[in-house]
Amino acid sequence: MKLWGGRFESGPSEVFEKYSWSLHFDKRLVEADTRGSQAFARALSRVGILTAEECARLEAAFAEIRTEAGEPTYFDGAPDEDVHTFVIRKLKEKVAGLADKIHTGRSRNEQVSLDTRLWLREASVLTQQKLAALMEALLQLARRHESAVVPGYTHLRRAQAVLWPHYVLAYFEMLARDWQRFENARRAANVLPLGSGALAGSGFPFDREAIARDLGFEAVTRNSMDVSADRDFVLDYLYAASVCMIHLSRLAEDWILYSSEEFGWLELSDGVTSGSSLMPQKKNPDSLELLRGKSGRVLGSLNAMLYILKGLPTTYNRDMQEDKEQLFDAV
Repeated sequence: MKLWGGRFESGPSEVFEKYSWSLHFDKRLVEADTRGSQAFARALSRVGILTAEECARLEAAFAEIRTEAGEPTYFDGAPDEDVHTFVIRKLKEKVAGLADKIHTGRSRNEQVSLDTRLWLREASVLTQQKLAALMEALLQLARRHESAVVPGYTHLRRAQAVLWPHYVLAYFEMLARDWQRFENARRAANVLPLGSGALAGSGFPFDREAIARDLGFEAVTRNSMDVSADRDFVLDYLYAASVCMIHLSRLAEDWILYSSEEFGWLELSDGVTSGSSLMPQKKNPDSLELLRGKSGRVLGSLNAMLYILKGLPTTYNRDMQEDKEQLFDAV
């Protein structure tokens, strides 16, 4: 099924459909999509488009879809172009013609923006939690060897002796700044776009502040043309992730060097290293090398997103479908 039609006498070609479909990667937005649609159903009820009974049926159906989506095979063989059409098709299977009412006064442009913001808001919090756990691990590592003296380097040449905690806490400070950057990204995403329509607002008197409170948003967007094309919040997360990965890559490089025979004052445990199929004496720092390598993917996602957005005319363009693969991979 499709959420558009109107002037078209025939459907898109099979080649174009395969080229443009995004369900294989945007299906991870299904929870955000159903939660956003539940809130929109409540908004439609408040302006009299849905009865209380219709709203309750739709809310229950969206909850069922969200639960069913946890099944590994739920999306197998789906003939839908994206997660939004998938959810609407599943909704029609549950509530028949009532499903058509859920798009009253709502554009897919604002729906995509809402889903991405909801998903990224949660992803930012999870990233911050994992970052806080890493920072705590660094504190524990610093305390474990409080009096250890290690070389401090400039130009990769021995410069001054420093305490091990002083060295480790340098990375703690970097990660603390990263945590704040992810907080800024979360706040940038935490603004409600619903009510903006495709680009010129909605003809229905939706209480946007009430929808924002319903979904836990801190504010509402102010300009419908701006929000239609706004992916700054995606860039904010990707920038925060890129800087964080640069810091982690530097840490990995330090420990790869310091654990080598040439430096020889740090030892990596067996649990994070591998051996050689030919040279039994080897203890390879594979985990750190992979961390260093994966940082390039995250930086690549930021650069790809910048290039996707750099030449777009005002308001929504289909190019922005490409934001999700960059974002999902980086997260």
